[in-house]
Amino acid sequence: FLDFPWWVFLVLILVPDVGMLGYVFNSKFGAITYNVFHHKGLAILIYLFGIYLGNQMVMLIGVILFSHASMDRIFGYGLKYYKGFKYTHLGDLK
Repeated sequence: FLDFPWWVFLVLILVPDVGMLGYVFNSKFGAITYNVFHHKGLAILIYLFGIYLGNQMVMLIGVILFSHASMDRIFGYGLKYYKGFKYTHLGDLK
C-alpha cells in the first residue's frame, strides 16, 4: 500500500507530540498546536490530499497523524481546552 519500510511508522509515531511545544509559550497556544497535530479530521484531509497529489510521503503523514491521535485516545488523552494541558474533551487528566 504505502511503499515505506514498517520501521518508518514506528520511528515517526511519536513525532506528532511536537505539538506540545506550544505549551512553552502559554496554554492557549499550546492547546492550538497540540490540537492541530492530534485532530483526526485534519489527518484524514492530509491523507486524502496525498492521494490527490499521488504523494506517498503526504499520505504517510496523514497515517501517522491519525494513528498517533487514535493511540492518544486509547490512553485517555483528548483534544485540549485553552485552560491547560490536563483539560481535554474526554475529561480532565489526573
